[in-house]
Amino acid sequence: MTFLLLTVSRNVAGSKAPRIGVLALQGDVREHCAVLRELGCDVIEIRLPSHLEGIDGLVIPGGESSVMDKLSRIFRLATPVREAIAEGLPVLGTCAGLIMVADRIEDAIAGQENFGGLDVTVRRNAFGAQVDSFETSLTVEGVAGPALDVAFIRAPEVTAVGPGARVIASLADGRVVGVRGGNIIGVAFHPEITGEDRIHRMFLELVAQRSLQRPAAVDA
Repeated sequence: MTFLLLTVSRNVAGSKAPRIGVLALQGDVREHCAVLRELGCDVIEIRLPSHLEGIDGLVIPGGESSVMDKLSRIFRLATPVREAIAEGLPVLGTCAGLIMVADRIEDAIAGQENFGGLDVTVRRNAFGAQVDSFETSLTVEGVAGPALDVAFIRAPEVTAVGPGARVIASLADGRVVGVRGGNIIGVAFHPEITGEDRIHRMFLELVAQRSLQRPAAVDA
């Protein structure tokens, strides 16, 4: 186990591994779960409000944001997730997950809602249809080592960044594809599909930092 994961495991829930939820209503849930388990996390798939209890962080995967929105309301997850984010739960949103945590959506379908929390505006499907998917190398602020190999699949674009967030990744043409603000990391791409785990490691650092800020539990 790497030094990072030793640190995370010691700082979250005592000596236990961090308990990370993956929103499992739709999208590439399995791939995110596999990366997180490989990094030593205790992973739970989130389908009901009760599944949120006791998690140290939440991953919102890629997929279809409008479908995630509808299902999150059907299963009464939308409000609990929104409240957890507002209370400081660390969140990683990838592709559609970025749309779900954005405060503003330029081209939302009629009635579409999101969780919010990240002070950005996004545009859905900014990189075209499924056939326009591509892989590229990308430098991300806060990620050491060589450029990341990542995939863009019907990806969104960040079109505006408010004062509550900052850009951490841009393409060569200047389009913003990675942002961070407070307890949230949002990226327009899929690191999990190409076998890249450094975005998840950065997210786990955020989880560990939050655990240090919370008061330790006192035994009765």
